Order: sequence, then C-alpha cells, then structure tokens
Amino acid sequence: MTSYHDAAAQGLSPKQLEEVLRQIGSERYHNRHPFHRLMTEGALSKGQLQAWALNRYCYQAIIPRKDAVILARSEDPAFRAEWRKRIEDHDGQDGWGGGIARWIQLATGLGLDAEVVKSERLALPATRFAAGAYLSFCTTRTLLEAVASSLTELFSPVIIGERVPAMLQRYDYITEETLAYFKPRLGQAPRDAEFALAYVLKQADTPEKQQAAIDALVFKCDVLWAMLDALMHAYGDGGHIPPGAFRPEDM
Repeated sequence: MTSYHDAAAQGLSPKQLEEVLRQIGSERYHNRHPFHRLMTEGALSKGQLQAWALNRYCYQAIIPRKDAVILARSEDPAFRAEWRKRIEDHDGQDGWGGGIARWIQLATGLGLDAEVVKSERLALPATRFAAGAYLSFCTTRTLLEAVASSLTELFSPVIIGERVPAMLQRYDYITEETLAYFKPRLGQAPRDAEFALAYVLKQADTPEKQQAAIDALVFKCDVLWAMLDALMHAYGDGGHIPPGAFRPEDM
C-alpha cells in the first residue's frame, strides 16, 4: 500500500488530487478487508452476520448526526441545501422512515431485536469508539476535512455491488427485503460523493489543504477498517468477545 503522508507536498492539480483520493479508495476501502471477503464468499455464520449488523448500526446511527454538524458549520446556503439531503436520506421525514430504519429492518431480518440494536449496548467497545471518533473528527477538524472524510461514498457502489448479490446467493435466509437498505444507496451515494468531491477539489487550493483532505479520507477508511478488525477479532476463529458484547448462539 502507498504512503500518503507527503502526497501533496509539491502541490497537486485538481485532477491529480482526485487521482490520489481515488487511489486511497482502491487500496484502503474496507471491501478489501478479510471479513468482507468472508461475507461475500458465504463463509459467515448467521451469528457472525448478526454481529456485523448490530455493530454497523452504531456507525449508521452516527451518520445523520455528523452530517448535522457539517451542515451547521457551513455559512453557504447552497451548500447547506445540498448537504441536508443526507440527513433526510437517513432519518426520513419522521425520524424513522429512511436509511436508519432500513438498517433496523436488515438487523431484524437476521433475527435481532430492534430495541436491542438501537440501544447499542451489545456493540463492541471498539465499534462504539470508532463511530465516536468519526463524529469527533467532523466536529473538531476543518469543514474541508469533514467533507473530505465523507468521500468514502465514492467507493460505496463497489462494496454494495459485491455484497448484495453475494448475500442473496449464498445465504438462503436473506431476502431482497432484508437488504432493502442498499438499493437507495446506489443512487444517493454517487450523488453525495459528486457534490463532496467537487467541493474538496475547489476548496483544497494549497498543498496544506490538499494534504489535509487526503489525510481525512485515509482516516475515514481507517475507521471503517477498524470496525471490521474488531468484528474479526471478536467473532472470527477463536473469537475473543469482550464482556457485555453480543454473543451469537452459534458460536
């Protein structure tokens, strides 16, 4: 894998910066993680998939909150008008009619209790820390860095395109209804990523800002990777489930 520490030291054109950002995704996005590969190969037990859905909820639930933080930090009405679509996508019109509700549908389709999932009390400590770190990053770093960290959405269609067909084919208890969360994301993620990328390429107009944007995307990829690392450690071979965390029946 490439080191991105000084990728923008000499300054990059917008095209070159985009190339670096896309390279980060090709090398560091979590579709390359062994846990994802096991999922798409049909090698996970139902309990392991339950653990994934339960823990991933912590991240899903943080998304509209970090987007609200980003929204509040912008002084540009046009930016805010575009960015608020993200919150509507996840919360819906009534708080439970969007992507978060569809993730709960995924979890309950795998046999989990909705209230237990929403409470997050059985999630791995590392998952909660990773989700919290992402929210903190978007709260404390520059607006440019917060927006750049969202650019993992550039690569979201790739992982969805791998995950959904494989899960439908290899797990007979999973249906299209179970995976209803992912279909809208095939349209939402590219729309959001296109806007965020244009913003980053325009605003990152110095080597320092370009490096900050690069580092922000690396950080976000690390957050997603760390969550799968935690799942692999807890629920993989030999499982090391921490006290108080979810324990599948089939482990």
